[in-house]
Amino acid sequence: MQRPVFSDMVFRANGMSEDCLYLNVWTPARAVGKRLPVLVYFYGGGFIAGDGSEPRYDGTSLARRGIVTVTVNYRLGAFGFLALPALAAESPHHATGNYGLLDQNAALRWVRANIARFGGDPEHITIGGESAGSISVSAHMASPLSRTLIAGAIGESGGLFAPIRPVSRMQAEREGRAFMKLAGVDSLVTLRALSAQRILALSGRKGSPPFDPDIDGWFLREPPAVTFAQGRQAHVPLLVGSNSQEGLYTAILRGASPTPAHYRAAIERLGGPWAARILAMYPGHTRTEVERSGTALAGDLFIAHSTWRWMDLQRQTGRAAVYYYYFDKPRPARRHPGPHDSMATGAVHSGEIEYALGNLDSNPVYAWTSADHAVSRVMEGYFARFIRTGNPNGGELPYWPVAIAQGKGLLRQVIGTCTHTRIDTTVVRQRSLQGFFTSRPDKR
Repeated sequence: MQRPVFSDMVFRANGMSEDCLYLNVWTPARAVGKRLPVLVYFYGGGFIAGDGSEPRYDGTSLARRGIVTVTVNYRLGAFGFLALPALAAESPHHATGNYGLLDQNAALRWVRANIARFGGDPEHITIGGESAGSISVSAHMASPLSRTLIAGAIGESGGLFAPIRPVSRMQAEREGRAFMKLAGVDSLVTLRALSAQRILALSGRKGSPPFDPDIDGWFLREPPAVTFAQGRQAHVPLLVGSNSQEGLYTAILRGASPTPAHYRAAIERLGGPWAARILAMYPGHTRTEVERSGTALAGDLFIAHSTWRWMDLQRQTGRAAVYYYYFDKPRPARRHPGPHDSMATGAVHSGEIEYALGNLDSNPVYAWTSADHAVSRVMEGYFARFIRTGNPNGGELPYWPVAIAQGKGLLRQVIGTCTHTRIDTTVVRQRSLQGFFTSRPDKR
């Protein structure tokens, strides 16, 4: 159940209903009896939209590379993350919320029990995902219910770390009660008596509270930042990164023109006492600099910083290799551009999915070129090798080193038209942003 909030989502499912917890399996020909590596992939969509049937997640290409590929459905929005004291009272674990993440865990356990029948190795499962799916992967690495079930992890843009930290159980239940008030009901019985369509409509109404992962006491017993900092997460190889244009300067300026004066005013509103430090890290002395710095800041505030934080914690306390990427291939022009369409100058949020999973041709919106297919072969090649071995290197792929400190930065793989390794010096600004988010723990 979901509202049509993202225009780029195309589903192949035969309809929408609460009977939604299905998964899809692609397996190589003649795989039965083998023990092939497995990828379990979680879709993105902000925990309010998405489906495992989307063509961009199709597992055919990876299956041709010898990987059993699984996409998983999980409940969304109010259906997946509503928390209430009455629900906790029903739970044998006295937990509430995180039903969507528990769906994913149930799917993982199903795969462990059944994937051998499809030629997969239940001891060699890599989990992956993009955006909310990537955030989910980080949560499973932290969760005591999931962290022993996996052999590797892939995260594309997003981790369950500030500013995308999970809410407290108390806050989640408070928001659940606010939703009941909005629905005009006073008990769990009367809430359950409402139709799924009514719940869906209410969740899209102005004033409806958000539905987020929470510290439910069962799937998550503490914030993932604590789990990772203390080294209790899954100690498995991690391939993780973000895109060059996760956000746009317009999100910072809120409709104002990109002048230095407007930019400074926006940063002062946003940063308060941190404004001077933010301006030092993201300067805006000219229009061009405002657009460049504002785009970098918008991407970091949205999702890139949470991805960096996940990578950095795993690098510090994990006992396995970490591979860190920066995807910078913009999509090509649309086949049928509208009068107001313009090409992005960078790789937008979610723009890497078709490249990574070998599914460019599943998306007819864009006029893919030979250069795009070349980038896809490299990125999918990295993913496939990592799923097989825990290391993305091999064959004719450009060498990708582990994320280790070098000079004043960290080794990071730029994946794009010219794939190469660079020293990522944004670590200074990321550490400063970490302090900024720590200073405002009450903010989402």
